[in-house]
Amino acid sequence: MRQHTRRTMLLWGVFVIGLAPWVWGAQPRAVRGPRRAMSQRARFQPTRAEVFKKVGDTELKMHIFLPAGHQPTDRRAAVVFFFGGGWMGGNPRQFFPQCYYLAKRGMIAMAAEYRVYSRHKARIIDCIEDAKSAIRWVRKHADRLGVDPKRIAAGGGSAGGHLAAAVGTLDEFDNPKEDLSVSSRPNALVLFNPALDLTAEGFRLDPKSIRYQRMAKRMGAEAERISPLFHVRKGTPPCIIFHGKADTTVPYEQAERFARRMKEVGNRCELIGYDGEPHGFFNFGRSGNKPFLSTMEHADRFLVSLGYLQGPPTLEKIFGPPRPATKKR
Repeated sequence: MRQHTRRTMLLWGVFVIGLAPWVWGAQPRAVRGPRRAMSQRARFQPTRAEVFKKVGDTELKMHIFLPAGHQPTDRRAAVVFFFGGGWMGGNPRQFFPQCYYLAKRGMIAMAAEYRVYSRHKARIIDCIEDAKSAIRWVRKHADRLGVDPKRIAAGGGSAGGHLAAAVGTLDEFDNPKEDLSVSSRPNALVLFNPALDLTAEGFRLDPKSIRYQRMAKRMGAEAERISPLFHVRKGTPPCIIFHGKADTTVPYEQAERFARRMKEVGNRCELIGYDGEPHGFFNFGRSGNKPFLSTMEHADRFLVSLGYLQGPPTLEKIFGPPRPATKKR
């Protein structure tokens, strides 16, 4: 009996360790450390949160950041961010700093919840469905929210970047009980080290490896069906991608292939690579905040070019200049 118990505990430990690079590596430091997370929540608070979808007993909320003095008649551009975490975990707080900034700049910025495996046993196709529901909810309630339904961007990091790209490219996985006459497709994409090719080749993994097999079992569909890379076509929303060239979780080559395919069919896609940067480099607070400020400055200018924002970026006015990076111990 004791040997059986020890064997079970050992196998469970191996399972958790195997998942760690997918889940923990994608989380911002503000989510990892409770003390840091508390400080960020205190500063970056949404104006309000609304339930946009119910699945059984689960309520999914949209955390909404409104510009000062916003009125429903304003019809502003909006952006919806999806958090990272390997479709396993994560928290919308990851993108509260980005939402805070873009609301200060005049957009309606939102961070959406979606079902994940660790809390809801959700498959990746369920995550995609929730992301589509989020975009559709914003567009359906555009008049009440003060959103221009023709200027809704989707953004996200890692698994959340995959979801943002998925709603911009995939025709499948809408919830059939929703009003499908309201489009779930965003008008622009802002992606941070997104997973764009979910095949084993895309991740540079052996398809028979335990690591890839665990993820494949949670997909709910064939990898190519849920990979944005294989669904790019003329008319895919304009896109900007930020990706670390030293990313070992989602290879930089995925972003290069996606950008190349976008341009081949006549779509706009800007890929900004960061030398030596790993997965999740863009999160608020990392490396003295230099990557956060850099990616958001580029994102700001991209949104200005689309007519979603006006004027120059104001990042240093809001967040201050980059700080010296803390040396790793």
